[in-house]
Amino acid sequence: MNNAKPDKRPLCLSGKGVTKIFGFGDKKTVAVDHVDFEFHVGELISIVGESGSGKTTLSKMLLALSNESEGQIFFQGKPRDVHTRKSKKKYWQDIQAIFQDPFSSYNVFAKIDTVLLDCINMRGGKGLSMDKKIEMMTEACSFVNLKFAELTNKYPFELSGGQMQRLMIARIFLLKPKILLADEPTSMIDACSRATILDMLLHLRDEIGMTIIFITHDIGLAYYISDSVYIMEHGKFVESGTADEVILHPKAEYTKRLISDVPKIYEEWDLTTV
Repeated sequence: MNNAKPDKRPLCLSGKGVTKIFGFGDKKTVAVDHVDFEFHVGELISIVGESGSGKTTLSKMLLALSNESEGQIFFQGKPRDVHTRKSKKKYWQDIQAIFQDPFSSYNVFAKIDTVLLDCINMRGGKGLSMDKKIEMMTEACSFVNLKFAELTNKYPFELSGGQMQRLMIARIFLLKPKILLADEPTSMIDACSRATILDMLLHLRDEIGMTIIFITHDIGLAYYISDSVYIMEHGKFVESGTADEVILHPKAEYTKRLISDVPKIYEEWDLTTV
């Protein structure tokens, strides 16, 4: 866990009264309900909640894949401009995502070489020689313990789930965004691979000073990796603070229930709340 004081770092992404409403009238659903947040440069944040809590809807708004119904999101202290295709592409140079399902995250018609070359071109490397591009792709794959020479001319679907997750991190290594949003990035892989993926993300954060936002239902994982934790229930943040404050000294009843639901190996499991 990073022990640096989050409030000493400059703001990276923040929001005031951010709200998302689906439908109208009696059929209206408030998925995200007037949330405020402040994420700082180099900080590792976890947004924790059960399915239906609104965390994935919020992540889509942070990525500018969905517009906020009310409120405003700020990037680097200024109102975020994502109103045109051009401004969105510029914003996406600074914020990228790793999603829960690696199988649906790739274009099935694009070979791995194309996936990685697109990242290099997006960062302004279109004019580089092919030798230099291959060197960069080899380095990125090596960072996640993959061999580019074994991947070239293959399609992502020819890889295992764990390899595809690693390839997604290799993309981030090439893109070097200011913010990475990771939506349940380890939920589909085994425990050993999960630890490796998390270690890679933390190493990447330390290497380029990237802000990482984890979207997760796993409060144990949130405590282990996070500087700050936001607990989300029914579209609202019911509690937020440092990982120690929120997990070791919870105030909200919902937070206490999430913590009590984490099975303890040496205790009899209480399944009455399930």
